[in-house]
Amino acid sequence: MGQGGTGSGPVRRAVEYDLVELVRLRAPRSGDADGHALDSLAATLWEQLADDDVRVLVVDAGDGKLAACGIGALDRRPPGPGSRGARTGHVVSVVTDPDHRRHDHSGTLVRGLLTWFRERGVSRVELRSPVEEAPPRRAVTPSR
Repeated sequence: MGQGGTGSGPVRRAVEYDLVELVRLRAPRSGDADGHALDSLAATLWEQLADDDVRVLVVDAGDGKLAACGIGALDRRPPGPGSRGARTGHVVSVVTDPDHRRHDHSGTLVRGLLTWFRERGVSRVELRSPVEEAPPRRAVTPSR
């Protein structure tokens, strides 16, 4: 994937040795982070790393830790109004470590996921964010 925007490092696909850091980044978004919840989160992330229809991208912090991660997933939908039934992409989550915010890591990760979606012929990408967490941003439209 290449370099991101201002201050953001290169995006790369997450691999198995990133699992501990992925759990660290995602745990605060998983509610009560007791041992069972963390085990479940780790197992899900482990499966996603090997799933061809899921892409986990990361930005390294440079100190052996991750600055941010983003997860995208593909699905196939039957034809319906406004849809020809093509593959749909979902930006499942984008999380940035609080110490590494304000470097456009989230934008870099979303652009990386959009590239991955485009390479797989995705015709529609959905991104949902809780209103209280979503800063005002301009719309991102994948270009062909």
